[in-house]
Amino acid sequence: ISYDDPSALDKQVEVLRQHETLKQNSHYLFDKLLHNDYRLDPWRLGLSDFKILISLREPEPAIKSIADLFGKKETDEPYASPVEAASYYIERIQWLADFCRSDNLPYHYYDAELFQSAPEWLLGKLTDWLDLDSPLSERYQLFSQTGIAGKGDSSEFIRSGKIEKTRFDYSHIHLPEEALNGALAIYRDCRSIIIDHAADSLTS
Repeated sequence: ISYDDPSALDKQVEVLRQHETLKQNSHYLFDKLLHNDYRLDPWRLGLSDFKILISLREPEPAIKSIADLFGKKETDEPYASPVEAASYYIERIQWLADFCRSDNLPYHYYDAELFQSAPEWLLGKLTDWLDLDSPLSERYQLFSQTGIAGKGDSSEFIRSGKIEKTRFDYSHIHLPEEALNGALAIYRDCRSIIIDHAADSLTS
């Protein structure tokens, strides 16, 4: 959902309560916005304290992951094409760079690859950024929606209950060199902008 008016928070809590019980003494409502269709305007939510985390995944695995995900759907999906998936990826990171450059909102940035290459380092930083009372762990609790298609990561890895360092094999997906090189150039530019405007960042 979009977060551009106070009712969005109530809506998200209502959706969460359909499947889970809120943790006692919890402080945060967390959501992950992956698409440009979902807007974010924290100043209009009436919040005095919010945390924004922004993360980018490198183009080749990100684009192949998108194409793989949509290729598994039973309907014809444009993003099953690696070239179309590359266009989607480019539009998304350009939107994020514009958001970071223009909205003057405090946020923290990290490279997504750190979850696999240096999880302890990243989790320690996230614990600090979020002012958590207890440190984040490489092991996590499974919930009713964990691994459900359409609810985020639906791979077998997410169901293990711990950060997996095994990388997916997308060798069956052919991403044309021209599309990859174009995405790489834009990724480097957008990542540089996002890091430059961040309150703090962690990079690999």
